[in-house]
Amino acid sequence: MDSAETAAAAPAAPPEKKRSGLAETARFLLLLFVFALVFRSFILAPFMIPSGSMLPKMMIGDYLFVSKWSYGYSRFSLPFGLVDFGGRFLASSPKRGDVVVFRHPGGGEDDLVKRLIGLPGDRIQMVGGVVQLNGKPVPKVRIADYLMPVTPNSPCRFVDQALARTVTDGKGRRFCSYPRFRETLPGGRSYEVLDQMEGPADDTQVFTVPAGHYFMMGDNRDDSEDSRFERAAGGVGYLPSDYMIGPALINFWSTDGSASLVKPWTWFSAARWDRIGDTF
Repeated sequence: MDSAETAAAAPAAPPEKKRSGLAETARFLLLLFVFALVFRSFILAPFMIPSGSMLPKMMIGDYLFVSKWSYGYSRFSLPFGLVDFGGRFLASSPKRGDVVVFRHPGGGEDDLVKRLIGLPGDRIQMVGGVVQLNGKPVPKVRIADYLMPVTPNSPCRFVDQALARTVTDGKGRRFCSYPRFRETLPGGRSYEVLDQMEGPADDTQVFTVPAGHYFMMGDNRDDSEDSRFERAAGGVGYLPSDYMIGPALINFWSTDGSASLVKPWTWFSAARWDRIGDTF
């Protein structure tokens, strides 16, 4: 082969570099996907609050991180149902009062968030809207009404709309007013609950929590289908330990629902900046 033929063959090298660049990009994207999958499965997972059952602590449009390591790992810790196994490994016991994200034990793919009120062996009963824990009432003290800003994703929803109350401040902003109480569990853990009315779950039978199960309740007591209701009626019933995903850690974003995807500036005006960073 003479020098002219050699020079003509030289331009064949660049396609190999291109192929190498594509391979490196594909490798980087694969590693990024694996990292995100491992991070979401074993460290932190995002969760969006879809309902008002945990008012006043959690509002519709709150986005929070859930700790995946705190209680250990079950089949519901892994996304997409990749591995199906029974029990938990590296298990740790949750504490009474924890705010827990869990898979609905009634079937389906819905994740819920409620407060853990009853541990295995506890006896729980509602009497006149007051939690009775192992035969003793949990202190419940009336405090100032909770004023929730009325926004596109948070309308003034009451279980009985005839009881709905709204107030307006000096700037013309509307708020929904809910009766609010402070509840304090044995050991001193304290949190706020809403009690809108004398509801059907304000007086119940005695629930004895079975081994390996927990009793969950929403803080918005009259607007939460929780362990006070049987699964056949749409409730949670006793929550099996395996269905726990983890405790809520921190709000990393919150929006009032007024943002538009095609108007990026509204992403900031719709943000509830004062809620970002709230812990549980």
